[in-house]
Parts: sequence; C-alpha cells; structure tokens
Amino acid sequence: MNPLKRTDAKRVRGISLRACTLLALCVMAAASLRGQQAADWQEQVKGLVAQQHLDEALRITEKRLETAPQDVEARGWRARLLTWANRLPEAEADYRLALAGAPKDTDLMSGLAVVLTREQRFDDALKVLTEAKALDPRRSDIRVQRGRALRALGRYPEARKEFAEAARLDPKDEEARAGLKSIPVEPRHLLRAGNDTDFFNYTDTAQTQTVSLDSRWTQRWSTSFAGGAWQRFGVNAGKFTAGATFHFNPRTSLTAGAAAANDQAVIPHSEVFFELDRGIHLSDHAALRGIDAAYRQHWFWYQGAHVLTIMPSLLFYLPCDWTFQLSGIAARSGFAGIAPEWRPSGVGKLGIPLAEKVTGNLFFAVGAENFAQVDQLGSFSARTYGGGLKVQFTPRQDVSGVVSYQSRTQSRTQTSFGLSYGLRF
Repeated sequence: MNPLKRTDAKRVRGISLRACTLLALCVMAAASLRGQQAADWQEQVKGLVAQQHLDEALRITEKRLETAPQDVEARGWRARLLTWANRLPEAEADYRLALAGAPKDTDLMSGLAVVLTREQRFDDALKVLTEAKALDPRRSDIRVQRGRALRALGRYPEARKEFAEAARLDPKDEEARAGLKSIPVEPRHLLRAGNDTDFFNYTDTAQTQTVSLDSRWTQRWSTSFAGGAWQRFGVNAGKFTAGATFHFNPRTSLTAGAAAANDQAVIPHSEVFFELDRGIHLSDHAALRGIDAAYRQHWFWYQGAHVLTIMPSLLFYLPCDWTFQLSGIAARSGFAGIAPEWRPSGVGKLGIPLAEKVTGNLFFAVGAENFAQVDQLGSFSARTYGGGLKVQFTPRQDVSGVVSYQSRTQSRTQTSFGLSYGLRF
C-alpha cells in the first residue's frame, strides 16, 4: 500500500476520533447544564417556600412546566403549592397527573391524600393512603394520615392501631402520640335506668321504670336490650325489647327489633320495628353542617287493636352544636269491627348547647300519640309542649331529665316528668 495513503487514513481516523470526543463532551455538557438548570429551579422554589413567597414559587414551577411538561417533580411541586393556596381542585388534578407518570411515588400519594382530606373526602383519601402504606409500610407519616382519615370516619379502633404503629416506627413522632391521645378508649356499653311519672286530670297517676343496655360489639354490629315495668290504671305490666343494628359504614345503619309484654291490656302485647338511618356531612363551616335522615316503621299489637306507624325524620346539624329535628308520623289504627284509619302527627325538637357539659332541648308536637300505652289509642287530637336537660358529669356518666304537658280533646290533660341516669363502661 502507498505510504502516503496510509498517512492520510491515519489523519482521517484522528480527525474522526477528535470529532467524536468533542461531540461526546458537548452532549455531557448539555446534560450537565440541563441537570444544573433543573437543580436551580428546585432550589429557587425551596428558598421561596421557606420565605413564604408562594406565588413567586408557583410562577417558577409553572415556567418549568412550560419547558418540561412531563417533569413529575415540577408537577408535584405545583400540586403542593396549589394545596397551600387552598386551590384544592387544581391541586388534585396536578397530583393525579404526576401519579400517572410516577404511580408508585408515595410522596405524591401522601400529598393527594392531604387534598382529599381537606375536601372532606375521607373514604377516597383512605384508599390512596392504603395503597401508599402497601408500597412503603415503614413510613410513619403515612400511617398517621391513615389514622386521621379513619378517625374522621368514626373507625376509632383502626385509627388507634395506625397511630400506635406510627409511634412504634418513629418513637419521636409527636403527631402519632397526639393522635393516640385524641382517641380515648371508647366504652362499649351504655347502661341507662330511669323513671317516668304521668299525672292525668281524669285518672290516677301512672309510673314507668325502665332499664336499657346498648352495646357496640364491632365496627359493624351493635345491640340494644331494654326492660320496663308499668303501673297504670291500677295494674302492673312489663315489657322486654331487643334490637340489633348493622352499620354499613359510619354514616349508614339498619336497625331491627321486637318486643314482647305481659300487657295487662294497658300496653302492646307485641311489637316489631325497623329503622334505616343515613347521615350526610355537608361542611364544618356552613350554616348547615350536616343532615341525619331516618325512616322508621313500627307495628303494635294490643288486645283488640293493632297500629302501624310510619315515621320519617330529619335531624339538622347547625352551627355551634345546635340541632333541629323534624319528624312526621302517619299512624294506621285498626279495631275489631271498624275499618282502619290513618292519622297524621308531627314533632319538632330544638337541641341547645347551654354549657360545656350541659345540653337542653325544647319540643312541640301536634297529635303526637306515641302508642306505647292504651290511653294513646283512639280518635283524639293533642298538643304537647316540653323540654329536657342533660348534664354530662364525666365522660362516662350523665343525668337526663324531661318535662312535658299535653292538652287533649275532651278537656283531658297529661303532665309528665322523667329522670334517667346513664353509665358507660
């Protein structure tokens, strides 16, 4: 081969090698510059956040997204900043976009859960946090968030377990310890004993003594048992009532039960009832905080008569812990040899917080026969005025009292007094 050609070939290879080296150096420099730019905007945002200049930090983040719309880190920072600015719908949208690009990022999941919690969407927040916990079970902050969501949903045993596990994972976690303190050990049972006295202007005084035990066994199931003794119209009667409640979730429940009695012709000899209850949370800051809607049907069988009552009711939660309950009653009474007849009635009740441990109520009823005794049967109308008071001596003990006056047709009146003591254990 010609020596001159060999020299030219070496020269060409040398030039190519230098060109490749120069190109590689340019690529590395460009990558380094991009990395430096990425680091620079993040440092700027962190510095502005530390100085509480959130609007300026948001502008830098949005500028970064204009040049790099797929940057998950920038999208996550924008979501955080929008959360702090209380622009929650936009923050949720950004968190979900970021998670589409990084579906296993537990920091993003935690941030999304914060937004959902602030929007009172506790069930949705719990789903996100459960997924984050599965990905990183040793993150105590995720467990604290789950504890808060469970507490908001009324699932206290599960919330306590999450706070306890968070405290075990990080003994210095003050939020975990505070969460544990916020959920005292809840008593399972409520024992209540009481006495009611009724004064009539047309017959002798009547009295009723009752004892009841309500128990919450699991998150789903609770029971209620009650016994009563009646001294009425010169005879003594007794009744036993049992019921069970299934809680579909903290805000929805279905109750069913029955009663049997030694009636002595003054109280129903048997009863069957069911009730569906649904709570709706609206806002902690609005004029109407929430509504509890209930529907109840109750069948009574007396000697020679039977009654069906249908009672829808609405309980409105108002500011400053005031409440207002409105109930309607449609009663179908049937007697031997007489066609059944429907009669309406209604009750309004206002709950009033009087002091830290004292609550009161006022109520008014029209035609409000309760059908618990034989003197509540028949064709008559009535107006009832009354009020009550409840004093919570300790978290486990209370005393409640009620007084009412009922004016009926045929110039008949009834004045009632009731007093009961409740013990939780």
